[in-house]
Amino acid sequence: MTADARALPMTVPAEGLPARVRIHEVGARDGLQNEKGVVPTEVKAEFIRRLAVAGLTTIEATSFVHPKWVPQLADAEQLFPMLGDIADVGDVALPVLVPNERGLDRALALGARGIAVFGSATETFAARNLNRTVDESLAMFAPVVARAKAESVHVRGYLSMCFGDPWEGAVPVAQVVRVARALMDLGCDELSLGDTIGVATPGHVTALLTGLNEAGVATDVIGVHFHDTYGQALSNTLAALRHGVSTVDASAGGLGGCPYAKSATGNLATEDLVWMLDGLGIETGVDLGELTATSVWLAGHLGRPSPSRTVRALAPQSHKE
Repeated sequence: MTADARALPMTVPAEGLPARVRIHEVGARDGLQNEKGVVPTEVKAEFIRRLAVAGLTTIEATSFVHPKWVPQLADAEQLFPMLGDIADVGDVALPVLVPNERGLDRALALGARGIAVFGSATETFAARNLNRTVDESLAMFAPVVARAKAESVHVRGYLSMCFGDPWEGAVPVAQVVRVARALMDLGCDELSLGDTIGVATPGHVTALLTGLNEAGVATDVIGVHFHDTYGQALSNTLAALRHGVSTVDASAGGLGGCPYAKSATGNLATEDLVWMLDGLGIETGVDLGELTATSVWLAGHLGRPSPSRTVRALAPQSHKE
């Protein structure tokens, strides 16, 4: 039985929440980069097109990293030109991840109008993911951000390990705030706080957001990126919404993890997020039925059911054992 047939979820608004949330869809990049096999380029392009049809307006398309490090996204040069028709289904932004100036060159050559750089709040993850210290990585990002801004390209700064690190343990709020402030000082337009291994809890989320505000980072430039390792992604998202955050990262079907942090499990599923936001009366512009169908379609190509609980509930016939 579909959600439409049952008229669920019932809309019951709550006070103190944003009227609208922009979902930053990361399934095509953060989700597929963690797959063991390589998804065909044509399937990736169709996945992104279907996400746009479902109403998502920010879809992270791919990553211009060296193919040796992320072979699943080695087809960035082939994929990105295939996405030109996405504009036909609405005003859709297709940002891409770039690790350095070489990645920026590749992205700009294909006409990318939004990029993201990917930093770390901890030294161990910076060394493992970027082969640099935290400060060295910031220095590497500086010319990338400056050049992108000179080209009127929107820049997002990702910050990983904001709540916990598998090697260093709990990460002090002040440490995260220092790196986040430095990342924004480079000229980033927005900041995404990553709970890379999914250990955040609502009080911790509120404390970090408050610390960032006190350091001069406004709530309206902050997005949150939660993993659901301990089942806390939605509760942490709600805490962020209550603080005023209105940008939330999510991955269709709950795809993803992190190839450099083995304890990182899937991202917050976009369907689970939309179900909660629909119930709260918060606008997203996303058609949950279309989105669910898209994740079921992709699961067929991946050869396994979606881990999203909402997808499983709305499309049970596609998830029989």
